[in-house]
Amino acid sequence: MDIALVGIGKIALDQHVPALKSSDAWNLAATVSRSGKVKGVESHADFDAFLKARPDIRVISLCLPPVPRFDYAEAALRAGRHVMLEKPPGATLSECEKLAELAQSQRLTLYATWHSRAAAMVPAAKEWLADKSLKRLQVTWKEDVRRWHPGQDWIWEPGGLGVFDPGINALSILTEILPDKLHLKNATLEVPENKQGPIAAALDFVHPKGAKVSADFDWRQEGDQIWQIEAVTDAGTLLLDEGGGRMFIDGQEHSASAMALSGEYPRLYARMAELLATGACDTDFEPMRHVADAFLLGHRKIVDPFYD
Repeated sequence: MDIALVGIGKIALDQHVPALKSSDAWNLAATVSRSGKVKGVESHADFDAFLKARPDIRVISLCLPPVPRFDYAEAALRAGRHVMLEKPPGATLSECEKLAELAQSQRLTLYATWHSRAAAMVPAAKEWLADKSLKRLQVTWKEDVRRWHPGQDWIWEPGGLGVFDPGINALSILTEILPDKLHLKNATLEVPENKQGPIAAALDFVHPKGAKVSADFDWRQEGDQIWQIEAVTDAGTLLLDEGGGRMFIDGQEHSASAMALSGEYPRLYARMAELLATGACDTDFEPMRHVADAFLLGHRKIVDPFYD
């Protein structure tokens, strides 16, 4: 099936293009970007012109930053195209919900992806936790922003999410693997004095059965990067490490299935193909809701300026 990729930046070149090129289900037929291109693939600089020129391409994957993405997604849906959204699905919950309503009214597929949910051991962690009684859960998500987002000024601006750009990955896993729904109780947001977005955040959640659930996000981590979720239960301790890529139960590592090892983005595109085949949508905005609540409840703490 033909698909167009819109926004040819780092995430598109690192993840989306290889996933599409390795897939038997997809053909990368065109790209849309003001500057980026993919060798050997038809390219367009203007999205509206692309929609008029290629009505035969029925599926569009949007890899733009969240603030400009809504206008592109709305235009694509109104033009009768199925849409796949890079995370987060929008800059606000209102935008996300409007797109979901529009897709439903147009009888089109809309897929709000969460790539970390497609990590190798996330399904196994969800299955293991399903019948356990949770006592305590700690999310630790610490990485080096200079390494992963060099020169990306938009990520510090309103709508760019700051440290919640990676933090929302942890929240997407958390909301997938826990059988009980959480809500945020309080948050502390550390904001560099020369930035709009937070560089670190500490979150505390309310668990319906009284378990202590918290998260610690930090973008100043040098050396080893830390992407962990530890869940202490009545039947042992689960540790998801490497962003969901590895799972340990009481210190013993469990292996992933062959399908799980196919990679996050290949699994996302496989899921999009399934949704199209059944005429369904997948629009879970719960991770985004926790981020919005953090900005609403968060105590703002000004910290030292940050420079790339």
